[in-house]
Amino acid sequence: MSSKTQQNNNILLAILGFVTVVVIVGLIGFFLLDRDPEIIQGEVEVSEYRVSSKVPGRILELRVKEGDYVHVGDTLAILDAPEVRAKKTQAQSAEDAAAAMSDMARAGARQEQVSGAYQLWQQAKAGLEIAQKTYERVQRLYDEGVMTAQKRDEALANYKALQAQEKAAKSQYDMAMNGARQQEKRAAQAQVTRARGAVQEVQSYLRETVQISNVEGEVSSIYPRVGELVGTGSPIMSISVMSDLWGTFNVREDKLNGLKIGDTFTAFVPAFNKELKMKVFYIKDEGSFAVWKATKANGQYDLKTFEVKARPEEVFEGLRPGMSLVIKE
Repeated sequence: MSSKTQQNNNILLAILGFVTVVVIVGLIGFFLLDRDPEIIQGEVEVSEYRVSSKVPGRILELRVKEGDYVHVGDTLAILDAPEVRAKKTQAQSAEDAAAAMSDMARAGARQEQVSGAYQLWQQAKAGLEIAQKTYERVQRLYDEGVMTAQKRDEALANYKALQAQEKAAKSQYDMAMNGARQQEKRAAQAQVTRARGAVQEVQSYLRETVQISNVEGEVSSIYPRVGELVGTGSPIMSISVMSDLWGTFNVREDKLNGLKIGDTFTAFVPAFNKELKMKVFYIKDEGSFAVWKATKANGQYDLKTFEVKARPEEVFEGLRPGMSLVIKE
């Protein structure tokens, strides 16, 4: 009986030992394996400037290639736009014609026209003097009773007609002397201004055929090849503004831990095996499409994702777009 009891005790001890080992292994797994720190991974991004032209044209020359570092004012590409050059010729011709009309309006009538109008006026004056003397002579004879009323009336009518003719000739002479009216001069000058504006517009389009850099950075992409056509506003190349780098992270809201704009944190850069201090400047939710998990089925709530952007607080040499950034909790 004692032997059987001893055997049962041994079996019980073995079972207890096995259970103890399982519990110890479970505890080790809980405290060690499940306690690995969670990480949030982000990516370095950069501002991009897209080079494009206001006018369509054919790529005549590319002065840079991908990877080149360019400065403000550097020539990037040259386009060929013969239609714009033709429009410039048309606009310049219209400006020349408008300027000629304006000069004509300011100068007034030609000297020959002024002289002709003066001669006609003098001729009308001479005729008026003769008509006046004739009328006065006929009037005296009529008063003496030796001239009929009919003759007196004819002389008077002729006198008044030549008076009107003399006034008309004088007006023509005055108009020739004064030249165009002020309204006509202003209208002619306005046409010149309009034509000059058209020339300036075409010249601005011509400047677009030579694309220069307005920013300093690295040429990241070139889209067309030499000889290809590009349309109005079509991108020719992209320039990465390397002085404006930031990191973008997608963070579940329960991992934000009160993070707000202006806060700083430390991110690990695997490419350099170094840490980098960053400052948050942008936080925004990514909408319903970014819900991580729907937990309403078990009585909890949905967890959404927020996009967090942060800039390095100091210059980090060698940091490039696309590199990974890691935040360890």
